Amino acid sequence: MLGINEDPVSIRIIEWNIIDRGFNEGLVEPILPVTNTGKTVAIVGSGPAGLAAAQQLGRAGHSVTLFEKANRIGGLLRYGIPDFKMEKWVIDRRLEQMKVEGVEFKTGVTIGKDITGEQLRAQFDAVGLTMGAEQARELPIPGRELKGVHLAMDYLTQQNKRTAGIPVTDEPITAKGKRVVIIGGGDTGSDCLGTTHRQGCIEAHQFELLPEPPPARAGSTPWPLWPMQLRTSHAHEEGCDRQWSISTTKFTGHNGQVTKLHANRVKFENGKFTAISNSDFEMDADLILLAMGFTGPVKNGLLDSLGVKYDTRGAVSVDEHFMTNLDGVFAGGDTKRGASLIVWAIAEGRNMAAGVDKYLKAGKSAKSSR
Repeated sequence: MLGINEDPVSIRIIEWNIIDRGFNEGLVEPILPVTNTGKTVAIVGSGPAGLAAAQQLGRAGHSVTLFEKANRIGGLLRYGIPDFKMEKWVIDRRLEQMKVEGVEFKTGVTIGKDITGEQLRAQFDAVGLTMGAEQARELPIPGRELKGVHLAMDYLTQQNKRTAGIPVTDEPITAKGKRVVIIGGGDTGSDCLGTTHRQGCIEAHQFELLPEPPPARAGSTPWPLWPMQLRTSHAHEEGCDRQWSISTTKFTGHNGQVTKLHANRVKFENGKFTAISNSDFEMDADLILLAMGFTGPVKNGLLDSLGVKYDTRGAVSVDEHFMTNLDGVFAGGDTKRGASLIVWAIAEGRNMAAGVDKYLKAGKSAKSSR
């Protein structure tokens, strides 16, 4: 495979062109079920895992209802990824196909609040949990409460709503005319960076706790392992001060608004980070975005009320068929795997759907197991 000893080919662009041509030429059509099984399935969460599972189960002949707490379908695809990275007509195109195939969508419904988990189990033969891993990793340091310090997803969601023409009712978060510091060097941080450029920031910095990766694949991660190496996104190419081995220690401000970030440089030794002597520094900042990843699904609410079990990582624990400890209740995507890539979420949704299909075709039902 290329990418081991030569530059890789752009698989993403190749696949992108194939599917676009398929839709444009009418080759991608709705696939209607041959028979109706009479079984009902509820999918909770309309991100990539939920959409993949719903479509597969609908095509298998089950009646699928997909619940989404937001006002539009798509989950992370809709509100987490900026339009400059993925335009939303791509989602809408797929939704139109799924509607023709018979999938029912219900938006603005929070399962665990508007409808309890037990009510859902009583109404449907199987339930699939695909709510993602929305529990953001926090930074509990002095000054976290100051205005101008925000979680990355709060910032990205707001801007995605603005772009879609959806009214924003929360206090506006914008980088226009501001000095921005993004804490976290992953994809979410890159999405924040690209958004700050488009909003008109004065300057942008991105800090990462880990050491700078090597420019090429590290010897510790040979193929087929995911390569440990430096990745530069288009957002970085647009301009950014990137720094590694930085630990933020506190925020300070004036009249409740953040004005400075305080940090030091660190080194990673014996499995832990230690501060480097005399490396403390401070930086002027008007907007600080926390993009340090996610710790797993939000447990307070539906998951805890249902009584599902969790694994050692805090994700929902499932068996080989993606079923939780509750009969007829399944989990997939980031809810089961932990925060990961969209392609993994799609694969997980399909695998979960296969488990649900096998369960239902065996004549089982969550209704009778209660």
